Amino acid sequence: MLSQGRVNLSIKSSTNALPLVSAIIIFLNGEAYLKEAIESIFAQTYSRWELLLVNDGSTDSSEAIAQHYVQQQPEKVRYLEHEGGQNRGMSATRNLGIAQAQGEFVAFLDADDIWLPPKLARQLAAFSTYPQAQMVANPTKYWYSWTGTMADQARDKLRTLGVPANVCYEPPELLTRMLRNEADAPATCGVLIRRSVFEDIGTFETSFRGLFEDRVFFSKVYLNASVFIISDCLDCYRQHSASACYVEQTTGHYHPAKRSKSHLMFLQWLESYLLQQGVQDKSLWRAMQASLWRYQNLPLYYVYQLLYRVNRRLQRLAEPLGTFAHK
Repeated sequence: MLSQGRVNLSIKSSTNALPLVSAIIIFLNGEAYLKEAIESIFAQTYSRWELLLVNDGSTDSSEAIAQHYVQQQPEKVRYLEHEGGQNRGMSATRNLGIAQAQGEFVAFLDADDIWLPPKLARQLAAFSTYPQAQMVANPTKYWYSWTGTMADQARDKLRTLGVPANVCYEPPELLTRMLRNEADAPATCGVLIRRSVFEDIGTFETSFRGLFEDRVFFSKVYLNASVFIISDCLDCYRQHSASACYVEQTTGHYHPAKRSKSHLMFLQWLESYLLQQGVQDKSLWRAMQASLWRYQNLPLYYVYQLLYRVNRRLQRLAEPLGTFAHK
């Protein structure tokens, strides 16, 4: 039941009274993990969702996997692809899903990741408590233990957003903090977004086909939208050698603690975007210029990175461990 922007998740008798969530899975040759990702959506404790499976030009059996679920649940699952089965990159593929989404809320899941069963219910409950929020985000588990090996069991760790949880942040605070390395962008699988956000700020930037495509979009959200952060870990980001981030690191195009061409491209895009939006916030501009300065002053940049890593380690030691368990 909808009442003054609040969602009563305890109502069971009329599921159509609950808001529809559009879950979007994009995939490119995702046959190894796609079924597990899809099943994690079917396992949600919140049942009023639609699933859009968006193919980015796969050549393996992942299309057949997707079509199987469409045939089994045509009222819940839809299949999409680019014209001619093209490969157009992650941003354009997410945008295709967004354009076809019918839900009041939109959530993303990559083909190699999973949601924990209470994800949608917990995030919708946060929207119910904080109706002014336009996006809800949570910490995500860096998931090594999916392999089942003893060595990987201890490698799992929490990717936090770097700021206190159970707080609704007004723009552009999170963007300023992110540029200062005091906050992080969420994992794409760790958010639930009102559809109206896309209508207000646009979708993913198609010029970013791979790395940083998510951070570009979340920068737009952080600049323009209220964001509520919850403390629960509700999704798992699988760590494996075929992931886009891992490939970029092994090929030398990106390193999370060093200068990289990909990161510089993101910063240059963001500077241009802030100018286009006519942003006047002085604190945000100081943080923006400081981020670019690190690329223009190499020796001091490395000193800065060393101090940053020490500071982040101290922050993580001080943070609660959170929970990976679900009820």
